[in-house]
Amino acid sequence: MATKVDEKKKLTKKDFTSDQAVRWCPGCGDYAILTAVQNALAEIGKDKDDIAFISGIGCSSRFPYYMETYGFHTIHGRAPAFATGLKVANPEIDVWVISGDGDSLSIGGNHFIHSVRRNVNVKYLIFNNEIYGLTKGQYSPTSRVGTVAKSTPYGSLDRAFNPASLTIGSEATFFARVADSSPKDMKELFVQLAQHKGNAVVEILQNCVIFNDKIHADITDREVRDDHQLRLEHGKPMIFGKEGNKGIVLEGASFKVVTIGENGVKESDILVHDAKRQDPTIAFMLSRMRLPEFPVPMGIFRQVEESTYDEDVNKQVADVKTKKGKPDLQKLLNAGETWTVG
Repeated sequence: MATKVDEKKKLTKKDFTSDQAVRWCPGCGDYAILTAVQNALAEIGKDKDDIAFISGIGCSSRFPYYMETYGFHTIHGRAPAFATGLKVANPEIDVWVISGDGDSLSIGGNHFIHSVRRNVNVKYLIFNNEIYGLTKGQYSPTSRVGTVAKSTPYGSLDRAFNPASLTIGSEATFFARVADSSPKDMKELFVQLAQHKGNAVVEILQNCVIFNDKIHADITDREVRDDHQLRLEHGKPMIFGKEGNKGIVLEGASFKVVTIGENGVKESDILVHDAKRQDPTIAFMLSRMRLPEFPVPMGIFRQVEESTYDEDVNKQVADVKTKKGKPDLQKLLNAGETWTVG
């Protein structure tokens, strides 16, 4: 007798939750990020056997243990290299890289920028708390000038990396920014991240309650966020403020904040966000916006389509096989100039 075929089971957050105890400090922003990723994957509905999480070293890099997917906790700063190898070897797997501002932008900086410029089809989350948390509070590549930390007791003298500028300057096909205090925004953004074909980077403004508490409060606190954040939405004007009457206009080669209704400024004068603009110039300009002169952009800066590195590599391999036939290792080893040692 024929049996009825069940519809595909609807996945939930629980399906992506491992049996490992989550070991982050109470109140750490990582908990909210973990939940948002698990909820996003449940909504997407891809089989968890087709997903892998790769991490380097740091508090954020415990992430693979807490995901009921494939995972690999690798070495400091080298997660993009491992992720590239996995994606090229098995293009069908969705590969996510989990990293912090130190892991990505210090020891791993070179791996990170080349993963971006090659457009390797991996999803990359940078947890940016502007401090080294795992090693107990040293300053990081994103720490602000003057940061007093265990390794800079008299204040950091280094100019900080801007993750958005670095990523877009490397011509990322997808870059976005979100805060760990906005779980709904994170989940929706991670869904779009997962669906992007190409290298996709999200900077998460993450709070370290122990060593750098409230470092992003000037951007994320409820009392100021409407005036201090510019929520980017493709095809919509760049308007912000509690009254919804502030906007961004392009004046010459620079941005300017204006007030709608003053000095003849109309809503139609406000710059419309185009995340799909192929030229990254405007996206890079957005990456340079910072307080107090400008609100801090949140959301998707850039989202364009280009061929991916893993696709190109596999296509090249297939083309060579077609032209030269099945590879022969012995023939390769004996090709060219060879000699025998007597």
